[in-house]
Amino acid sequence: MAETGGLRELKKRRMYERLSDVAIGLFVERGFEEVTVADVAAAVEVSKPTLFRYFPTKEDLVLHRLADHEGEAGRVVAGRPEGCSPLEALRGHFLEGLARRDAVTGLNDDEGVLAFHRLVYGTPSVVARLHAYVERNEEILAGALGGGVAGRLAAGQVVAVQRVLARENWRRITGGDSADGLYPEAVAVASEAFDQLGSGVALLS
Repeated sequence: MAETGGLRELKKRRMYERLSDVAIGLFVERGFEEVTVADVAAAVEVSKPTLFRYFPTKEDLVLHRLADHEGEAGRVVAGRPEGCSPLEALRGHFLEGLARRDAVTGLNDDEGVLAFHRLVYGTPSVVARLHAYVERNEEILAGALGGGVAGRLAAGQVVAVQRVLARENWRRITGGDSADGLYPEAVAVASEAFDQLGSGVALLS
């Protein structure tokens, strides 16, 4: 019996997740440079050419874990309710992320999440690949803000603020703070940061 399109897509998504999860586990355990693509392929019992059909680079195996968040800020702005400004939508979304301890906000003290962050920020080639991911997010958000130079400038500032907030939360947690203990301060700092965005970037208001 032939597979339906939906079943093929489901199997494809599962293979993406399996390859990425196994790779990250190996990288965390043994070190990014110590694990080859062949090691990952062997662990999942696929060939190297098959793995490369899913992930063009070794670094992409790591950053796939962020795939669901790619273009998120742009989607938040594009899908905001009538009467809600881009800034209000973005602020609300980030604060909701803090409340549910979303890992992309940095406010998550799960050891697996911390190990993933150490892997990303401790591996220069992954950090370099992460820049391309950030640029795509900026492009998508700029489009949602109307495009042009003004849209790109506004998007750059939003993405930078979100990145700094997340890195500061992560830094505090790796320094010994708990996510729950840091939460009130993280909300206050994020709120102030978005206030500053609103006062300096007219396109967001």
